[in-house]
Amino acid sequence: MVGVIWYVQRVHYPLLGHAGAADFAAYQRENTRRTAWIVLPPMVIEALTSVALLAAPPPGVPRTAAWIGLGLVVVIWSSTALMQVPRHRRLERGYDRPAHRGLVATNWVRTVAWSARGGLVFWMMLRDGA
Repeated sequence: MVGVIWYVQRVHYPLLGHAGAADFAAYQRENTRRTAWIVLPPMVIEALTSVALLAAPPPGVPRTAAWIGLGLVVVIWSSTALMQVPRHRRLERGYDRPAHRGLVATNWVRTVAWSARGGLVFWMMLRDGA
């Protein structure tokens, strides 16, 4: 998800502003529908594995690290539900410059959280069996 979120942050969301206003609402609805099929399954798997890591952390990985990882997942899901989804819904009614700018700006919460989580998971992999 780290790679996906950086793509979304630096390419996908900024380009929404260039999609064309003529049929933007239909474009955004289809964009949201198609994107959900790509990002939702890995997000669910990530949430489930976060809980699994907390229940049974690998050898050498402190339980605190698993809690931090789960906390980052909560931040990501909360940001998605409370900040990004409402802006996507506004954009589904037609291009809305403040909604678009807000989408790009608030998505930094997820970008930072997913990047931190990616670093944490990499660190856990190095610690496993240490």
